[in-house]
Amino acid sequence: MQELKSVYNKEELLNNAVGLLKNLIEIPSFSKDEFNTSVEIENFFKKHQIPTKRFKNNIWAVNKNFDVFKPSVLLNTHHDTVKPNKAYTLDPFVPIEKDGKLYGLGSNDAGASLVSMAQVFLHFYDKEDLKYNLVIALTAEEEISGFDGIEALFPQLPNIEFAIVGEPTQMNLAIAEKGLLVIDGEMKGTPSHAAHPNDDNSIVKCMQDLQNILDFKFPKVSEYLGEVKITLSGIHAGVQHNVVPESCNFTLDVRVTDAYSNKEAFEIIQSQMKSTLTARSFRLNSSKIEMDHPFVKAGIEIGRTTYGSPTSSDQAIIPCTSVKMGPGDSRRSHTADEFIYINEIEEGIDIYIQTLGKVL
Repeated sequence: MQELKSVYNKEELLNNAVGLLKNLIEIPSFSKDEFNTSVEIENFFKKHQIPTKRFKNNIWAVNKNFDVFKPSVLLNTHHDTVKPNKAYTLDPFVPIEKDGKLYGLGSNDAGASLVSMAQVFLHFYDKEDLKYNLVIALTAEEEISGFDGIEALFPQLPNIEFAIVGEPTQMNLAIAEKGLLVIDGEMKGTPSHAAHPNDDNSIVKCMQDLQNILDFKFPKVSEYLGEVKITLSGIHAGVQHNVVPESCNFTLDVRVTDAYSNKEAFEIIQSQMKSTLTARSFRLNSSKIEMDHPFVKAGIEIGRTTYGSPTSSDQAIIPCTSVKMGPGDSRRSHTADEFIYINEIEEGIDIYIQTLGKVL
């Protein structure tokens, strides 16, 4: 049996990462259908003589010198993807390396983070006398905030004190992240023939109610995340031109800051509206890490910047202190002809190792 190699140079780590990412791109891994990519991840670690554990489509491992009496740092990202954008001009499942870029579905979100974290785990795997254990968890269902991903796996992991969540942040530190609250609403009215007067038109009443909430400003503004953002993302009423409908239905996408819990935000919104509102879930709350956390200080020491992220991730359901950090650019996520720069992967591996080296 091939022995585990204890030292990998930068070129080897980068080649490992790019090779693994190409393999993952070739395997469709839509949310809830990630089994084949989970096997590919298992095979990668098996090749490097690292034992892994499985829970559903989640793969995880601990460092060689794991000590149950030490706290652990978690490396976490996901291997599921959204479905390809309809504007793709390339085959989303064919990895194409061209002009310093690697194209393919999931390359930026979050394949680059996954393969970079895998190399970082190799780098630290057999190190002795670390202050923390190192745990890696490559998980499922992130794109749908599913229940069978990191949320289901977390209780099975060892004592996690701190987590790094791999998402495209250009390797800067997202020290705060907005939560997500999706609200379905209904405004009732009186149905009638369109030819007759009707002062209780559900659509008109709904428009007035929606305009009121879209103009509303939450009183508290977050230092890192700014204002709570409410977006009208769907509306439906009526099926026939000459019938005033009984009800008008709509959906609000609410990005909640660390100034409010999702329940608090919902109660405030309901107090400002006459429509009947129903929250789909309260579980995807905002998160924040303090500026004096050792990992944040370490990142700043090596020249990384900090910011508040408007997008949500599995950070929202990880029940410990966490930071979001990974190679790539969030603006490329879910776009047609998604890509990652090869040098972004190289930078990602290097910065992860540098920053963790100051903490572990």
